[in-house]
Amino acid sequence: MDGEVRKTEVIRTNNFAADAVALLLKEARAALAERGEFRIALAGGSTPRPIYTEFGRTARDLPWEKVRFTFGDERCVPPDDEQSNYRMARETLFEPFGIPERSVLRLSGEIDPPLAAQEYEDQLKVIATQHGETIYRHDLILLGLGEDGHTASLFPGTLALNETVRRVVSNFVPKFESWRLTMTLPLLNQARHILFLVGGGKNHELIERVLAGAEEFPAARVAPVHGRITWMIGA
Repeated sequence: MDGEVRKTEVIRTNNFAADAVALLLKEARAALAERGEFRIALAGGSTPRPIYTEFGRTARDLPWEKVRFTFGDERCVPPDDEQSNYRMARETLFEPFGIPERSVLRLSGEIDPPLAAQEYEDQLKVIATQHGETIYRHDLILLGLGEDGHTASLFPGTLALNETVRRVVSNFVPKFESWRLTMTLPLLNQARHILFLVGGGKNHELIERVLAGAEEFPAARVAPVHGRITWMIGA
């Protein structure tokens, strides 16, 4: 229940996509029953792709107009670019299953990065204020794990990792010599539930070090204040 800090759960599975979808459906139905809305932040990359497709296929009974999709991060590219997280979600979930446009709040990767981040933060703030909240609180945030321990676009050694006030920022990533847009820890850590999706073949030593709380890895600094974390790890 809200306000209760729960321990991290680790699920190791041979049925990665199916188990992830089952968790998404459970969280969606619980949020809709309790609060009349389901807020989910999507992750990019290749790992969630089959999950989004299967979620759309099995969740046809959900009232999509009561589901709000946001994005944990985005590359600074146009929405039709092959690197766009929004494009991946649009192709696998939004378009095939008729998700209403008003249910999707995308990061504008095609405009000036600081402006895009500020606009997104402002949009989330307006929604939170309309609901009498001091900060936008997600029911579920999907995150991945990079080989360097990054999550969302919070990379080791980058400025966004140490942000304590802003909820969404532009973040320059030297290893790619490019800008990213990302939710920050102050926003991520307000989630009711965070689900790390880690496919099989990921560095097991890295996973164990992150789970042990090694804070040189950004993913280890994700710690919901009044929520819980689930790690779903493919076999």
